[in-house]
Amino acid sequence: MTSLIFHNPKCGTSRNTLAIMQASGENPEVVEYLKTPPSREYLVELLAKMALSPRELLRSKESINDELGLDNPAVSDDKIIDAMIAHPILINRPIVVTDKGAALCRPSERVFTLLANPVSSFTKEDGEIVCDVKGP
Repeated sequence: MTSLIFHNPKCGTSRNTLAIMQASGENPEVVEYLKTPPSREYLVELLAKMALSPRELLRSKESINDELGLDNPAVSDDKIIDAMIAHPILINRPIVVTDKGAALCRPSERVFTLLANPVSSFTKEDGEIVCDVKGP
């Protein structure tokens, strides 16, 4: 399987995650999900693979979240998923899928557990050094 990242190039966490993958020898399929959002069916599949509820994947910082009232606990999972499909900016990122599973990689170092041969350490854009917990 080719690894995959749902990526937003304007997001530092997403850029760092992609860079960790590439430094680890991965050549992931990069899906700019704001331009090419996942289908509803695939989003539901991703949620199951990540063992996350739609609310846990919801990017609540976006103004459209407030406009749609998605923080209301009475809003159903189906309504949240529908909102994410209609407004992909509501999908938190980056999401990475590999042979080892799928995860929302926030923080970016969460990607280490999904890589076959992760680098032992990586310097993020801001200069922070992160290490693979299984590293030497």
